[in-house]
Amino acid sequence: MSTTILRGTVVSVEISITKPTVIIGERINPTRKKELTTALKEGNFDLIRDEALAQQEEGADVIDVNVGAPGVDEVALLPLAVKMAAEATGLPISIDSSNPLAIEAALKTCPGKPLINSVSGETRSLEQILPLAKEYNAAVIGLCMDDSGVNPDPDERFKVANTILERAAALGIAAGDVIFDPLVLNVGTDFHAAKTTLEVVKLIANNLGMNIATGSSNISHGLPNRAYLNNSFLALSIFNGVTIPIVNPAAPGLVETVRSTDLLLEKDPRAMRFLKLYRQRNKKING
Repeated sequence: MSTTILRGTVVSVEISITKPTVIIGERINPTRKKELTTALKEGNFDLIRDEALAQQEEGADVIDVNVGAPGVDEVALLPLAVKMAAEATGLPISIDSSNPLAIEAALKTCPGKPLINSVSGETRSLEQILPLAKEYNAAVIGLCMDDSGVNPDPDERFKVANTILERAAALGIAAGDVIFDPLVLNVGTDFHAAKTTLEVVKLIANNLGMNIATGSSNISHGLPNRAYLNNSFLALSIFNGVTIPIVNPAAPGLVETVRSTDLLLEKDPRAMRFLKLYRQRNKKING
């Protein structure tokens, strides 16, 4: 089974199917966040710092940093935002961009060993992003899509995962430095979306033994009671092999769902992490 190590300025995390689930905090992303977009345009990184610290407090193990928005200079601002989040929390950073120039600029300033989010099976992406992962000794998330898009057939998405893994190996990238994202689509518009993703998760986990990430909240987009759907899907995902979900750690019941699932899957001996979270939440409620 594959093991991935990510390092921040203070904290290192080990990701494996036998270890507790690692949470990537997704909230540093200006999409539909006018206040954050404005702050980035003004060069004000206080919100980045505050959001990173809040997610750490809520249970994030890795901080995802995305500054992509209209009018935002990613190449100039992504390195600054990454450095701010890394220094504020001490946690490993996930550098989230589709712009190779911005990714490289951030890699040059990011301490420790970060995660690149992401490469895909698309020809241009493979040619531009994988060499950066190799050069800067970063781990990378591989999206199970190629030049034809996201295939509805689980076997076809699995083939894309194999292509990415083969291309990474050819560059000398260790297998443990590749994490796969089977891609989560909206179950409200595609009745088969959840089951398809879970099938891809099982194929990757059972045949490749690789670490797996998912953007779990995508499953419920446009539907009511999103927290229930997200948390149910998250538990099913972890059961089937997801090791590093990309989520909002402040979402109702989300971290509790992760800790409960880990406990039931024998990833939390003596319920230590489950009980620690309970005490933290209880202390916060009771002051």
